[in-house]
Amino acid sequence: MKRIVTIVVLLFVLCVGESYAQYNKRYIAWASRNMLASDNYKDAIDILNVLIRSDKESYEAYYLRGYAKLGLGDLLGAEQDLSRAIEINPVYTEAFHYRGIVHAEMGNYEDAVRDLTAAIDLRPDLVGSYYSRGVTHMRNKQWVRSLIDFDMVLRHTDKDAQTHINRGIAMLGMADTVGAHESFDKAIRTNRDYAEGYNQKALLLMQQERNEEALEMFDKAIERDTTYLHPLFNRALTHCRLEQYDKAMSDFEKVLAIDPYITSAYFNMAIVCAILGDYERALENYTLVVEHAPENVKGYYNRAGVLLQLGRKAEALADYTKAIELYPDFANAYLQRAIVKDQLHDVAGAGRDRAIAGRKIAEYEARLEEDPEGLSMWADTSRKFNQLVAFESKVAERKLAEEQGGFTLREMYRWVPYTPNKADNHYYSALIEEADVATDTTVVFSNSPTTLSDEELSALNERYQTEAYTDVASLFRWGISQLAVRQYTSAINILSEAIRLAPTDPMLYLNRAVTRAEMIDFISSISGSERITLESDMALRNAERRIYDYNDAIEDLNRAAELAPEEAYIYYNRGNLHALSGDMPAAYDDYSRALELAPYLADAYFNRGLVQLYMKDTHKGSMDLSKAGELGIKEAYTLLKRYQNSN
Repeated sequence: MKRIVTIVVLLFVLCVGESYAQYNKRYIAWASRNMLASDNYKDAIDILNVLIRSDKESYEAYYLRGYAKLGLGDLLGAEQDLSRAIEINPVYTEAFHYRGIVHAEMGNYEDAVRDLTAAIDLRPDLVGSYYSRGVTHMRNKQWVRSLIDFDMVLRHTDKDAQTHINRGIAMLGMADTVGAHESFDKAIRTNRDYAEGYNQKALLLMQQERNEEALEMFDKAIERDTTYLHPLFNRALTHCRLEQYDKAMSDFEKVLAIDPYITSAYFNMAIVCAILGDYERALENYTLVVEHAPENVKGYYNRAGVLLQLGRKAEALADYTKAIELYPDFANAYLQRAIVKDQLHDVAGAGRDRAIAGRKIAEYEARLEEDPEGLSMWADTSRKFNQLVAFESKVAERKLAEEQGGFTLREMYRWVPYTPNKADNHYYSALIEEADVATDTTVVFSNSPTTLSDEELSALNERYQTEAYTDVASLFRWGISQLAVRQYTSAINILSEAIRLAPTDPMLYLNRAVTRAEMIDFISSISGSERITLESDMALRNAERRIYDYNDAIEDLNRAAELAPEEAYIYYNRGNLHALSGDMPAAYDDYSRALELAPYLADAYFNRGLVQLYMKDTHKGSMDLSKAGELGIKEAYTLLKRYQNSN
C-alpha cells in the first residue's frame, strides 16, 4: 500500500502542468509528512528527492528529508540536510531542534546545546526543545542545567512521566536522594502503566539497601513489561541479597531467555551455584562466560577456583595461567596459582608466584599513596572477584558489530617488540625513522601484535630491564617491552619517567597513550551506561552503550600532535580513541587528517569506512573500504561483500 501511495504521488508530480507546480510542492510536503508520521522514511525520502530536484531552495523539503534520515540512523546525512534547511531559512525552529538532536546523538554536546538554545530563542514555548536540551545536559553530566530545563518542561505539562524520571536521575547526579525519590514517585503517579518509573524507584531503593521495598517496585515494573531486562536482572540481584537464591536463578534464566548474550547473568549464576555448592553447574556457567567473552579474566580466575573445588588441579592451574597471560598484573591469580603449584609439589614455582604477587601488591599500594585520586585508573589486583556483578548489556556492541559486518577497528600504531629485521608495512615517516628506538632491531613501529614468543618476550623484557638507565632510549625500550607483556602500570610509570626527561618527544606520548588505552580496555569492568532518549516518548526504552574514559590517552595524543603536527599516525590513533569513545564525527575528522598526510595509509581508510557505515553514510563508507582493500587489507573486501549481501 505504501509503495502504491509513492507511485501515485510521483505520477502526480511528473504529470501535472507547470501552473500547478506550487500546489504540487505543497502536496508532496503533505504526503511526505504523512509517510513520516507512519515511520515510512524510505518512501518519504524518495518523493522528497523529487521535490528537491525541482526546487533546490525548498527548506521544508530539506528539513523533512533530514528528519527521515535521522529516523533511518543516517546522522551525517541528516545533519547535512538540516543544515541546508537552516542555511535557506535561518529562523526555521524545527530544523534547529532536530539538528540539535542529531549533534547530541553524535556526541557533539556543545553544538547540540547551541542548536537547541537557538530553537528555544526562536520559540520560547517549544517544550520539546527544553526537554531535549535537558537530556543533552544530563548526558554531559551538567546536572543543574538539566534540572532547569526539565523544570521548564514540567511548568508547561506535569503529565510526562519520563521528564519526572529524568529529573530524578539528575537529582541523583547531585546526590539528592530525597529529591530523586520524590521525582520517581511523581513519575509513577503520572503514568502507573510505565515500567521505567517503578524500575528507577527500585534501583534507588536497592542502592539504599531497602531490599524488600526494592523487590516490590521491581515486581511492579516487570508486571508492566515482562521483557524489560533491567528490572529482571536487578530483581535477581536483590533476591541474592536476601539469600533467595532459587528466585534469583529463575530471574537470571528469564534474562538469558530474552538475551543470551548478557555475560554478567552467566557470571552471577555461576557465583550463586558455587554458593549453593553446585560446582558442576557453576563450572558450566563460567565456561559460558569465557565462551561469550574469551578475554574475561574474572571468568577464568573464578572457573579455576571451581575446578580446584572439584579436584581438577591441572585444569585449575591452566585457568590461573590464562588469567595471568591476559593480565600479568593480577596479583591474586599468582597467589592462587601458587596454592595449586604447592598441591602439585612445584614448590619452587609456588615461591616464584608468591614473590611476583608481593611485588604487584606493593606497587599497587605505592600507586595509591602517590595518587589516591587516580584509584579508578589502577586495578586493585589483590581484591576478591567472587562478588555479583551489575547489569552488562551487549546489545549496542552487537548492533555495532553487525553494522560493521562483525569487524572491529584496525589497531593503533605503537612501538612493539618484533622479530629482528622484520619489515612492517607503513608509509615513510622521518619522525619514526629517526626515533631513538628505531635503531634497535628488536622493535618496530606497527599496529600488528608482536611476533615474539612468550619466552622471547620474557627474555627481551629482562634484558631491557637490566639495561634501563636514566637515558630516554633505554627507558623507552623497557616501556615498550613492559606493554608487550601487559605490565600496564609499570609501562606507564616508565614512559612517564622518559617523558619527564624528554618532554618534547612525541613518540613517547604516542606510546604512553596506547598503553593507557589498552590498560583501560582491559581493567575496566564493562558496564551499561543509560542513555535517555532525546525525544519525550513513553514507548521508548533507555539504551545502553559501552563507554570508556580515554581522556588521558587522548590528551597524550593532543600533546603529540602539538609537537609533531604533520605525523599521520598520531591522528590515526586519536581517531581510534574518538571512535571507541562514541564520538564518530571527531573520529572521522582525525582519520581524514591522517589521510591528508599519508594518502596510502590503508588502516585509516578501513577505520574511516567503518565509522561512516556506522553513521549510515554507506556510499562513502563503501568507497573507503574499497580503497583499503586496494591498498592491501583483504578483510575490507570480505566486509564489503557481507554488507552488500545484507542490503
